[in-house]
Amino acid sequence: MGAAEVLAPPTLIDLVNHFAGRKALTPPEPGPVSARRSAADLIDVKGQESARRALEVAAAGGHHILMVGEPGSGKSMLASRLTGIMPPLSPEEALEVSTIYSLAAQPGDGTIFKERPYRAPHHSASMPAMIGGGRDAKPGEISLAHRGVLFLDELPEFSRPVLESLRQPVETGEVVVSRATAHVKYPARFLLAAAMNPCRCGYLGDASRACSRAPKCGADYAARLSGPLIDRFDIRIEVPPVTPDMLSLPPHGENSAKISHRVVEARAAQADRMNGARLINGELEGEVLDRVATPDAPGQEVLRAAAEKLRFTARGYHRVLRLARTLADLEGSDAVRKVHVAEAVGYRRALG
Repeated sequence: MGAAEVLAPPTLIDLVNHFAGRKALTPPEPGPVSARRSAADLIDVKGQESARRALEVAAAGGHHILMVGEPGSGKSMLASRLTGIMPPLSPEEALEVSTIYSLAAQPGDGTIFKERPYRAPHHSASMPAMIGGGRDAKPGEISLAHRGVLFLDELPEFSRPVLESLRQPVETGEVVVSRATAHVKYPARFLLAAAMNPCRCGYLGDASRACSRAPKCGADYAARLSGPLIDRFDIRIEVPPVTPDMLSLPPHGENSAKISHRVVEARAAQADRMNGARLINGELEGEVLDRVATPDAPGQEVLRAAAEKLRFTARGYHRVLRLARTLADLEGSDAVRKVHVAEAVGYRRALG
């Protein structure tokens, strides 16, 4: 069977004229495809080796990540480099993303983008801006971040209803926007990256600069976030302040290209395991998760002890399994072992 001819009438009148024989439509010309932009490089980040490792794990498995640290410790700088270590969009993903941007009337002029979206809405963003809505029920920030990264800086400063509205899309990868004139379902499968200070003033761990309410102010600040929302972050890490000595050093460590190579290999392993299905470790659940991520006997013992001591919810337990599977993939290991489970448990720190 030969290739089908595609016609794309710009208006309904053009379509009517074509079938009426008054003015034939011509096949559309292929639109432009953007080259991948040169994203900021992780080699620019000085210190923060643990945070760099956590970003690599998040990118490799599509795991949501929350960074907690003092102002100026580099949380935003780290987050802005996350898309630079993620694989480029596949043709199918690029079409999905470009379609969403077209519906949202975002700049692009029909361009198909290869790079993954990076959205960083301000904490004053309204519910329609974040979730979608308005008169025409347009896609919101969570859909504009589809197949990319949604970065929420100063997480506790977002309104509680806006934050709680993220819980369902984070789990299902889609959102339903309901208005009087429209009822639309949009894709919203994004990697959620967030950052917050340890308290309102930001210096909870520094006795010389912390406010007079420390340490209670830290617990109060963390209490702005609900337990179910926090539980949806696979990775929760502390980002310590960077010393002047570190800042004076020349760039060192691995650049984004080298880290991205490992991420791409880990994702390829996941695709092979799923027989080509577009399922990454951060999306696994049920029988599939048990089949591919059950640890060896020593790993199961570590997980059992951690689950009891840290009182994991069922969701938290499964997220540790997903993390451990990603850590094994980054190592090129078919089996999930004790060392992978131990590192995964370390990423499930509590707040407050």
